[in-house]
Amino acid sequence: MLLLVVILALSYTFIQSKNMLHIAAGVAIFLLGMQSLEEGFRFFVGGLLDRFLKKITNNLYKSILFGAVTTTLMQSSGLVAVIAISFISAGLISVAQGVGIILGGNIGTTTGAWLIAALGLKINIATYALPMLVFGTLLIFQESKRLKGIGYALTGLGFSFLGIAYMKEGFDAFKETIDLTQYTADGFMGLILFVLIGAGITIVMQSSHASLVLILTALSASQITYENAIALTIGANIGTTITAIIGALGASFEGKKLAGAHFLINTLTGFLLIWFVPQLIHFIDITAPFLGIPKDDYPLKLALYHTYFNLICVLLFAPAVHGLVALLNRVFKQEVTPENEIDDVLFINDVALDFPDTAQATLLKETKHLYNNVFDIIAKGLSVTKEDITSGMEIEDILKLRNKALSINMDEYYERRIKEIYGKIINFAIMAQGKFADESNRQLIPIKNATIGIVEAFKASKHMQKNMLRYLESDNEYIKSEYNHIRKNLIKHLRTMQMIFNTSEEDVALLLLSKLQLDTKKYDIAANKSLDNLIRTNKITYTMATSLMNDTTYAYTIASELTKVAHTLFIHANAETKEEHEALILNETEVTDLTHVNEIRSHT
Repeated sequence: MLLLVVILALSYTFIQSKNMLHIAAGVAIFLLGMQSLEEGFRFFVGGLLDRFLKKITNNLYKSILFGAVTTTLMQSSGLVAVIAISFISAGLISVAQGVGIILGGNIGTTTGAWLIAALGLKINIATYALPMLVFGTLLIFQESKRLKGIGYALTGLGFSFLGIAYMKEGFDAFKETIDLTQYTADGFMGLILFVLIGAGITIVMQSSHASLVLILTALSASQITYENAIALTIGANIGTTITAIIGALGASFEGKKLAGAHFLINTLTGFLLIWFVPQLIHFIDITAPFLGIPKDDYPLKLALYHTYFNLICVLLFAPAVHGLVALLNRVFKQEVTPENEIDDVLFINDVALDFPDTAQATLLKETKHLYNNVFDIIAKGLSVTKEDITSGMEIEDILKLRNKALSINMDEYYERRIKEIYGKIINFAIMAQGKFADESNRQLIPIKNATIGIVEAFKASKHMQKNMLRYLESDNEYIKSEYNHIRKNLIKHLRTMQMIFNTSEEDVALLLLSKLQLDTKKYDIAANKSLDNLIRTNKITYTMATSLMNDTTYAYTIASELTKVAHTLFIHANAETKEEHEALILNETEVTDLTHVNEIRSHT
């Protein structure tokens, strides 16, 4: 209701003042243009840009360069910040790399101020807007994703140019009716006031670029003083952090750290440079002639100030990035879930759905999280521990050490450590499949299926546990031996899975996967007539035989499902293309024993 009253009041004000209506319409059209421009670049994010980001941001200075170049191209530091937060949330880049992108983004925003001050305010920019809108609209309705992206980008530029023209026209007309400079404020308190106004305008419009356009057009029309424009610019640099903060609300813990870093960097730089405004104005007066800027061209001088502001920001914080990250790590501490509470997702967040690459990476990491939980419960279902399997202890020694049945409530474990994560993974996968193109879905579907396979392995382990508890304590040594044989094979299988999980060498992972596929065949106890011999010689009862047959099937299900999971999580997700992956797969018959892995590697 309050929002409706505000809208009606503003509408009445605009109707009463044609000039104010022009300015407001200009701001609205410009913001629409910025949104369309961002939408256009989103059509290209998820492919070339994502791969370029992961490769070029391997050190701080490359990250700064990436942030500067992409912000210059997109004319949106907000979109660059959202991309950085999304990639950090998915674990594709570090917080330090994200800080570098933010610093570079601050430099990139200066190019927009130069373009507007040098061209947008000196020529009739609206004449260039109309052809862009015509051709951009035509391209938007094309089937090609690339053409749609170009169409949105052209339309965005067209609306941006049109918005600038409307704002300029509105402020120029104000000269005849009202002089806004009468509301100027001098002195240090005046600077503080206009910094707060600049921050407020940017927070409302969600775009520092739009704020700068408004400030530059008002300055070119002499509706604000040069000093007040500088203060508004400082406020715009502080207010722009709200975009990253809002973008981080649905992000992971690491993404929130980057939003905190963005806020600290811009705010501290802003409040530091407030004290040196007179000195910077003097410095601009000295350096402007060397750049060909006339003495009375205040819009260009403001663009120069904006550049100096952001260069100082980078010079101050680039050497201190790692210290800043250490500070953020102390401030943002993630709570550890107690053992008796329900475990939740670690990586899935709303921001990860912004881009295909981050969605895939997030889904993969969360599925591995689920696998780790299921690995733990399957181990306990075999009456051993996760630590036993991951240790270097011989499997025979593990069986001797863990010769007593270990009772655990599988249903309770499912409720606490599996159900919530499993449900959210499937929901996330379905949302991502509905949002992205078929090409991205081909990468998402196998990971979703791996999640289902992990839970199927858990269910098989749950069914097998009942008889495992009974026969490990049995007086019948034969049935006890058969169940220990199942334990031995599954422990070996899980150990190989962990080796695949931990290795960073793809050729080793492929060799181990081939070993898993061979070992899976060993679970069919009926095939080698072992079960027939036990029954014929009356060494086990028919009840024991039935249980053993069922549990051998469950063991085979566990092994086969986990083998498929290994293929997807540790092989398929790392293969660049299907053809490359198939070329890397070795013939199963070439690998006969895990102890020969290193020997085989030396020959490949």
